[in-house]
Amino acid sequence: MATAAPLIVILAAGKGTRMKSALPKVLHKVAGLSMLGHVLALARGVEDAAIAVVVGPDMDEVRSEVARLAPSAKVFTQENQLGTADAVLAARPALHGHTGDVIVLYADTPLLQASTLVSLRTALDGGAGVAVLGFEAKDPTGYGRLITVNESTLLAIREHKDASPEERKITLCNSGVLAFRLGDLLGVLSRIGNGNAKGEYYLTDAVEIARADGARAAVIRTPEDEVLGVNSRSQLASAERIWQDRTRQAAMDNGATLTSPETVFFSYDTIIGRDVIIEPNVVFGPGVTIADGAEIKAFCHFEGASIGANARIGPYARLRPGAVLGPRVHIGNFVEVKNVAVGDGAKANHLSYLGDGSVGAGANIGAGTIFCNYDGFFKHKTEIGEGAFIGSNTSLVAPIKIGDGAYVGSGSVITKDVAPGALALERSAQEERPQWAAKFRTLMARRKAGHRAT
Repeated sequence: MATAAPLIVILAAGKGTRMKSALPKVLHKVAGLSMLGHVLALARGVEDAAIAVVVGPDMDEVRSEVARLAPSAKVFTQENQLGTADAVLAARPALHGHTGDVIVLYADTPLLQASTLVSLRTALDGGAGVAVLGFEAKDPTGYGRLITVNESTLLAIREHKDASPEERKITLCNSGVLAFRLGDLLGVLSRIGNGNAKGEYYLTDAVEIARADGARAAVIRTPEDEVLGVNSRSQLASAERIWQDRTRQAAMDNGATLTSPETVFFSYDTIIGRDVIIEPNVVFGPGVTIADGAEIKAFCHFEGASIGANARIGPYARLRPGAVLGPRVHIGNFVEVKNVAVGDGAKANHLSYLGDGSVGAGANIGAGTIFCNYDGFFKHKTEIGEGAFIGSNTSLVAPIKIGDGAYVGSGSVITKDVAPGALALERSAQEERPQWAAKFRTLMARRKAGHRAT
């Protein structure tokens, strides 16, 4: 077993020209998190690991993403695009004097799982100096081929352009992910040349050099989907599909019911309790937590929200950042909640906007209620007490407090605080004019007839 902490080198210098985007390739998102973010999360999950990220020149956005998600990671620049070995050598200061395992990952391969890294390091524990992650390709064209003597012993990696016709028949391919346990990895990398079809310094050549030095090279196999590298918008969509399918299955395996799984979309950080029911066409943005027993009806969209146990949400509900719903809360069709804490058992079942404030336990918010929270310059809070009743078609002009147990009559525009237990009404006097409707219709009919005559 290696005693020193591992070093994980993440290669993120690719330009991604096939993405046809002003955004660096590795910052494109899968399930709401950049591909680089997925790989950084994987690396941070390795106990005590140091992280080095290699970027290209002028990749300030990528540097910022690393600083945001992995502040302790070191960032290095690959000045020229001279191949994968050159990219790893860009992290020479991190490699110099390092005595633990070195694992090389790619920032455009967001689906790799922690168990696979464990398998790679287990191969090193078993005596391999190099462990390579391989997969059986449906179409191996373009991939480096893994040349083996048995199921687990690797002789060499041959890039597609340099492979012979016989070698190109091999379907066991290189994912690019490697793990090293060598006494002098820098020495091995410095001996890699560029005498190949592309004139680049291939990291894969380290296998033959290490073997010539007496090290054993091992192959670890993984499904092709797990090592999908994203180089185009189409591949990005494929990565999203694979990630969503994997997460849907995990949600169901952990006790949630998805009545139409293929229509539910999760975020990278969605947390779902047991016995949650999710109906079709529900989208979870980042930062959503759902407690046990909640029911999410169809066509809802959530982000930055917390949903309490046994709550019932939707259909067609929208929860925005800061929505904190307690147990047994009901939020119904076409209700939007933003930055509001809703207490135990409170209800807002129809056509309302609740923005910036709080709703006490057991309160009832009638259809068409609006929290008028913005004056054009600042946001203000609406506070509704426990057991309060807000009648339909009410506008509550913040800042305002509705006391515990208070009633607000339907159709009111409330601009002042309402005391606990009080009734607040704000309506103009109703006026009625007898026989007005019949006279009006007669007048309009004459006007219409005169208009036709002319």
